[in-house]
Amino acid sequence: MPALIVAAGSGQRLGAGGPKALVELAGRPLYAWSVDAFRQANNIDRIYVAVPPGRADLFTEPGIVTVEGGETRSHSVANGLEAIKADGDPAMVVVHDAARPLVPAALIDAAVIGLGSDTELHALIAAAPMTDTVKRLGGDGVVVETLDRSSLVAVQTPQVFRVEALERALESGDLAGATDDASLVEASGGSVGVIEASSGNIKVTVPGDLELATLLLQRNR
Repeated sequence: MPALIVAAGSGQRLGAGGPKALVELAGRPLYAWSVDAFRQANNIDRIYVAVPPGRADLFTEPGIVTVEGGETRSHSVANGLEAIKADGDPAMVVVHDAARPLVPAALIDAAVIGLGSDTELHALIAAAPMTDTVKRLGGDGVVVETLDRSSLVAVQTPQVFRVEALERALESGDLAGATDDASLVEASGGSVGVIEASSGNIKVTVPGDLELATLLLQRNR
C-alpha cells in the first residue's frame, strides 16, 4: 500500500527559516524519522513525500518518491494522490504529517489493518483521548459551556483512506479551509472511524516541541 508523507509546510511558527520538514531533529531532517517508520511498517510498499515547490533536491532519503506540494496541506495531498494513482490503482492510501516524527510503525500497520477489515468505514484515523478540560467560547471570549471530554479526541496522523472516498472529498471539499483530510471525507458524507493512539505521537509546531521530540527519541532508543 502507498503512503504519502506531507512535508511541504513552511515552518513559520517553528522559526525554521526554511521548510519545516528539513529542520534538524536528533541529527537528521525532521521528515526522515517518519520515512523510517513507514519503511518499518509491514503494510507499506511505496513512500511518497509532498515537498515544497522547487525543493525536491533537498529531500534525499533513499527510496522515496517526491511530489511537488500545493498551496495548502490539502492541495499537497491532492497532488500526492494524483501521483500515487498515476503509478497504480491502490484501494487505500495512508496520509501522514512529516511534523509527527515519533509515529510508531505498529500504529501505521494497525490503522491499515483496521480500515481493511471494516467495510463500513471510508477512513480510519489515529487519535488520542482528551485529558484536558475543554471549554467552548462565545464570540466575546466568555465561556459558553464545558464540553464532555469523554466523547472528544485529539486527532493525529496517520490517517488511512479508501482512495475513492479521499478523491471524492478532495474534489468537492474546501481545500483551503481544511485542517485535515478526514474532515473533508466527513463533509462529503463519508464515515470516519478512530484508532486510539498515544499522546507521544506529538506534532512539532513550535521550538519547544522540537526539544520534547528530541527527549522522547532519546528515551525510545
